[in-house]
Amino acid sequence: MAFVAIYTVGRLNHPYNHPASSEFFEVGNEIIHQAAKTGQLIEVFSPEGVPIPEEAKKGSGFPVLTLTIWKNLEGLYRFTYSGLHKQALRDRSKWMEPYPDKHLSYVVWWAEKQKDVSWKEAFKRYNFYIQNGPTPFAFDFKAAFDEKGETCLVK
Repeated sequence: MAFVAIYTVGRLNHPYNHPASSEFFEVGNEIIHQAAKTGQLIEVFSPEGVPIPEEAKKGSGFPVLTLTIWKNLEGLYRFTYSGLHKQALRDRSKWMEPYPDKHLSYVVWWAEKQKDVSWKEAFKRYNFYIQNGPTPFAFDFKAAFDEKGETCLVK
């Protein structure tokens, strides 16, 4: 049974200890608790001590990275665009730098085993997507692939 991983990258408008950034992290913690209750979230990786990749350093903001594993693509998609996470996406301009044209804020991929998901793998998949666009190796929700590598529509 394959799992789906998602890596997100963005930059905060303010330093990590700024009140607006603190609010972002508080909301983020609530979102993770809500995600855990869905039964779809399998693992959350801590970004602590992770070297910031070059693409996350571009811009004037303060990098924020997330990496999680989910049971399936549909569960991840439903969670992303509902509840508190949906509201956070609407409110993102309060916390995050606007994305420059063609900036990719996330990448998704399938993994056969949980141990196959790592920060190193996330950076590799993200860079691959930037260079090659969506493929079964690395994709987004707009151009998704199922676990067999076939294009699919995520609802």
